Amino acid sequence: MKDKMTDILDDEHRPALAPKLLTVREAYRRLRISKWKLYDLIRSRRLVSIKIGRRRLIPAEAVENMIRQLSREAFA
Repeated sequence: MKDKMTDILDDEHRPALAPKLLTVREAYRRLRISKWKLYDLIRSRRLVSIKIGRRRLIPAEAVENMIRQLSREAFA
């Protein structure tokens, strides 16, 4: 019989941690914009991204910063 602490720490029951790196698809869906607009933001350096091999990934923090920036611009 497992004790309560072991049950709590079981991998099956742990809440999923939010990923620190988002795929392009996850990022444009989170921002609710098109894939092409996301690439435009990356090209214009308004959104930070990194490349690992052939994959382009966007830090979740960069998406949150973009949302904050857009909110500030909307209320300015």
